[in-house]
Amino acid sequence: MPNHTVKPAVEQGGNEPKEQYVHSVFESIAGKYDMMNDLLSFRQHKAWRKFTMKTMNMQPGDTAIDLCCGTCDWTISMAQASETGHIVGLDFSENMLGVGQQKVDREKLHQQITLVQGNAMSLPYDSNLFNYATIGFGLRNVPDYTQVLQEMKRVVKPGGMVVCLELSKPTWQPFKGMYYLYFQQMLPLMGKLVAKRYEQYKWLPESLKLFPGREELAGVFREIGLTNVKAFPLTGGIAALHIGIKEKNDV
Repeated sequence: MPNHTVKPAVEQGGNEPKEQYVHSVFESIAGKYDMMNDLLSFRQHKAWRKFTMKTMNMQPGDTAIDLCCGTCDWTISMAQASETGHIVGLDFSENMLGVGQQKVDREKLHQQITLVQGNAMSLPYDSNLFNYATIGFGLRNVPDYTQVLQEMKRVVKPGGMVVCLELSKPTWQPFKGMYYLYFQQMLPLMGKLVAKRYEQYKWLPESLKLFPGREELAGVFREIGLTNVKAFPLTGGIAALHIGIKEKNDV
């Protein structure tokens, strides 16, 4: 049964330098994560999540696992949409989960939401369990994004939906040039001035460099066997929503 304690589920898994570095980044910025999200995205992340929830069309009783759930805004939105369905929020940062747990308790959702400290690349759940598997602004930070997507596909029920909301790469000029100037130069400086964290916010643009663009990521969705794959560019392509369905005969 769900409860209001953050549960350690699995070890962080592996000695990946990227994994260790990303963990230290999020442990250090947890207290100001929400404020900085609002500032750096000009609150666009709220509109992106609203569009995502509308596209997902969750029904009462639906269940979900929210990977890299961070401070749990999306986790809470899904619990409210589902009304009664069990929602799991999983993240490897104890500090981020601590902030998220405070929100869950404030919203009186601790009977519906379980927060778990664990590794997105090796989910501690049986196959075919959830109606939705989601990941918001976390896929670019994992050591192997294909492995994470495969795990998401594994734990959703046949007919269930895999959902990724993530930063992306705009292609239209001159917007592309203006965006990269802001993203690569100004954003880390804002992190330094407001959150007193320069290196941590310098990581944000660096994490996107080797991450696939919108159409490439849609191709990965198809390669792992998801169907009805759709990719939606958001705010000129600086973010993207990807969804895919697990085939009903895929068990």
